[in-house]
Amino acid sequence: FKPRRWLTFNSEVRLDPNDALLRESQTSAILQPGRDWSFAVTHRYTRDDAWVRAFLERAEIGHVATGWGDQPFFTPTTFWYDAAGHQIAFHSNVVGRGRANVEHHERVCFEASTFGRFLPSNVAVEFTVQYASVVVFGRGRVVTEPDEQRRLLTGLIQKYFPRLQAGREYQPITDPELKKTSVYAIAIDSWSGKENWPERAVQ
Repeated sequence: FKPRRWLTFNSEVRLDPNDALLRESQTSAILQPGRDWSFAVTHRYTRDDAWVRAFLERAEIGHVATGWGDQPFFTPTTFWYDAAGHQIAFHSNVVGRGRANVEHHERVCFEASTFGRFLPSNVAVEFTVQYASVVVFGRGRVVTEPDEQRRLLTGLIQKYFPRLQAGREYQPITDPELKKTSVYAIAIDSWSGKENWPERAVQ
């Protein structure tokens, strides 16, 4: 007896009726049996706000995209998602291309991602990698008010060094130190998240 080939395909989507945006999609394909037994493969796309927030809270490195005319510019950076202000905070040198770009054009894009294993396949187009990522679209600005600068920089430090406290393990941020750095905030207009973390690639 030779088993027949058959394919089961399932797809579920969730659309937000308020903004007509795709919030979540779950797609799965099951192929079995054939000449060789195969397996199930699942692809997940999610745009759930809670998932995006949680990802931004734990992601370690982000990339900020700014522009000057028709020249795009990417900057890798540490960052902090300020939930209270619904914004992304980061910092850089006082003078540089990133600051000049933000002052010249406020529209920016931000990306953070994490990766797992690279997954081989016996089909060329099915080689893949486990990944999760978030993309943010918003408006960047240079923060100039000292109290806001301190709050954002303190949030950034606490994200990466949660056990250290200002005034105990390190001295509080001083005015001269604020003059040596540029502090930025990206007001978030929209965001999206995507995750694809299969155990095996399609064979």
